[in-house]
Amino acid sequence: MKHTYLPLKCLPFVVAAALAGMSATAQASGYRFGSQSVSGQGTADANGAEASDASTIFYNPAGLSRLDGTQIVGGGTLVLPHSSFQDTGSTTFTGRPTTGAAKDYAPNGVVAPAIYASKKINDQWTIGAGLFVPYGAKLDYGNQWSGRYAITNIKLEAVALNPSVAFKLDEHHSFGFGITAEYMKAELGQAVDVPGTVAFLNAHAPAAAQAFLGKIYQTQGPAAAQAAGLALQNAGDGHAEMDGHDWGFGFNLGYLYQLNEGTRFGIAYRSSISHKLKGSTIWDFSQVSNNAAVNSFISSASGKVNSQALVEVRTPETLSVNAFHQMDDKWALMGDVTWSRTSRLQNLDIQFPPTGEGAERIRQNWKDTYRISLGTSYKYSDSLLLRAGIAHDQAPVQNDELRHPALPDSDRMQYSIGANWKLNDKSSLDLAYSFLDFKDAGVNYTNNCSPVTPGCTGNGETTKGLFKTRMQLLGVAYNYKF
Repeated sequence: MKHTYLPLKCLPFVVAAALAGMSATAQASGYRFGSQSVSGQGTADANGAEASDASTIFYNPAGLSRLDGTQIVGGGTLVLPHSSFQDTGSTTFTGRPTTGAAKDYAPNGVVAPAIYASKKINDQWTIGAGLFVPYGAKLDYGNQWSGRYAITNIKLEAVALNPSVAFKLDEHHSFGFGITAEYMKAELGQAVDVPGTVAFLNAHAPAAAQAFLGKIYQTQGPAAAQAAGLALQNAGDGHAEMDGHDWGFGFNLGYLYQLNEGTRFGIAYRSSISHKLKGSTIWDFSQVSNNAAVNSFISSASGKVNSQALVEVRTPETLSVNAFHQMDDKWALMGDVTWSRTSRLQNLDIQFPPTGEGAERIRQNWKDTYRISLGTSYKYSDSLLLRAGIAHDQAPVQNDELRHPALPDSDRMQYSIGANWKLNDKSSLDLAYSFLDFKDAGVNYTNNCSPVTPGCTGNGETTKGLFKTRMQLLGVAYNYKF
């Protein structure tokens, strides 16, 4: 009988990759959810200086100074992704090919709501507040796909509350300030490469398995020992699950310059927010085999115990410059350039206190990004305003070797149309449709920490393949003024 051995530091848990983005979506680059406003979506978010409704709280809080009375905007965006993955040679740390197709890993549809409100206090002061979804991701590849040792599933949710105030100095200058309270929650799953570790150490250090099988032989007899040995040789994957959550706080600033009645320029800054996501890590070896003694042995020999989990992340700050020009009674043009400091994300470590287990290090080395958008609106009638926009959005990922399947991001183009339909003097509807065309994204990511690397946690896998993604966004919002 050929014996096997499982080391005391078996296998990884790439939680950090799920939290690595914290940057910028479904629509914008990284994990940031790009559509915070249906009216903005209709112009591909080129409307930062338009300030047509209370959603200006997100884009430029100084725009509140242009709103009269009390206004409320409430709506949501339905995200419809279409994604596929083609494996081109994923392997375990021993070089063994991994197999298995990714199931339909993107959700059929996800809805992200947003609500904003504003109230004009006097000719100089206006207050408001927004509640929106700044970040989001949801992928479920299943437990059998070829990249399972990197990730099986991820769910990232964030909700931000953003009270704001604007001050109008005179007819030309307005200033805005807001405070952001952000709640973030993340979940991630990953397969544990028990078969690869068993195979690697089978020839290098079989002593532990021999002792285990010898004990089974002595206590339960030769048949039980033979069954346990066979179960070890045919061991399947383990699994790990992690979750974490945290509150973080930041601020945003805005300035709006009104050149004349039809032309204005804006600049807006949204700060970085620091998060310490704390939660738990659960290791599951119960499905490794149908032999309870083997599962117990692997769980013990792995050295993995359920513990706390901690990852520290910092969202990138953004700086936007935008302009709006009313050309005539019908047409308006607008544009926006937004810079995101996504280079804040270099190496990211997931820690497992208080066990002292070596951290999982995720290499990202993201670069700063730009998003450029141009939009227009056309007043078809007194009750119908039409919108359109186009945008180019850079991805923070530098190359295939640093692209992880938790975020198969790439540069993309966005094409949007929208409309505002005035129902009466007090209420209206905003509608928007966007199509996002992502560049094909190659991935060739190798985890530098394997189960036999001292001082760290990792599967040592290589995930190699090609992601193809397209996305549609459908938005609807209701506006009320009183």
